[in-house]
Amino acid sequence: MGWRRKAGIGCGAIVVLLAAAAGTIYYLKPWVPAIHVAEPGPTGRRVTESGLLANYYPGRGAGRRPAVLMLGGSEGGIGESSRRNALALQAEGFSVLNLSYYRAPGQPPDLDMIPLETFATALAWLRRQSEVDPGRVGIVGGSKGAEAALLVATRDPGIRAVVAGMPSSVAWQGFSWERSGEFGSSWSERGRPVDYLPFGGWQWTFDVSAIYSTALENLPRHPGAVIPIERTAAPVLLLCGEADSLWPSCPMARQLERRARERGRPAVTLLAYPDAGHAVFGQPWRESDPAYGRLDGLGGTDAGNNRARIHGWPRVVAFLKSALGS
Repeated sequence: MGWRRKAGIGCGAIVVLLAAAAGTIYYLKPWVPAIHVAEPGPTGRRVTESGLLANYYPGRGAGRRPAVLMLGGSEGGIGESSRRNALALQAEGFSVLNLSYYRAPGQPPDLDMIPLETFATALAWLRRQSEVDPGRVGIVGGSKGAEAALLVATRDPGIRAVVAGMPSSVAWQGFSWERSGEFGSSWSERGRPVDYLPFGGWQWTFDVSAIYSTALENLPRHPGAVIPIERTAAPVLLLCGEADSLWPSCPMARQLERRARERGRPAVTLLAYPDAGHAVFGQPWRESDPAYGRLDGLGGTDAGNNRARIHGWPRVVAFLKSALGS
């Protein structure tokens, strides 16, 4: 009986250790992305007027310039990657407002009921700038920022170009990085929730996209969640990775493309990359840069994601120049 007692004590100790480890992991929350509000640097300035928090990069060159509102993803704040893309567009002659819409100090901590009016305010501010041509404004977003960009474009007839990296075809349920709970829509309008698609069932795999792909099977029961892309006349460029393990961005991009084709507008260009994941969008990295080795974190390979960027980023710039003028 002694060996059974010792075995029971051993198993009990293992359970306690596992429970302690789980508690420590939950306390530290290593899955939660750090909150960054990147400094604008010497060619930009911080914007805090009108309740906004953004970095502004005025375009170089004579006369009024085309402009872009740039939106990051569910990490919130203003990340270094988003800042890097904004600087690259500034160098091409665009005025860029790189906006934080949640998680930064003084902003909502959860991606839940974020007012679409935040983006309308940002666009209004951008159009008022003396170096901006208010008739040549586009919007660029990645991931949740792409979801927001598409929703805004269907509401603002003044938008002249839309670039959506890793896009969504629907408005999704909200969530929090920090806490559990019941969340409604990610977005609100005039204080009311935007119709949304609830998440699907969780599956114990490393592919988080299952909660999205299973939810899309229920889309016929939530028709109001569909982004009505036909409500914008602006040309749309979509970029996605076939190996995206965060959410099914290529299937959703094809839903957007098909809806636009069936309804006769807008003009949609889709760039889909087979060996890329959720890091498909943005400027390419040098292989010697530490960021290069993290490109495969949400699907695809480092090389595949970077190849997609090498091919895709120049096409983003060319698309914006064609739609907004250089």
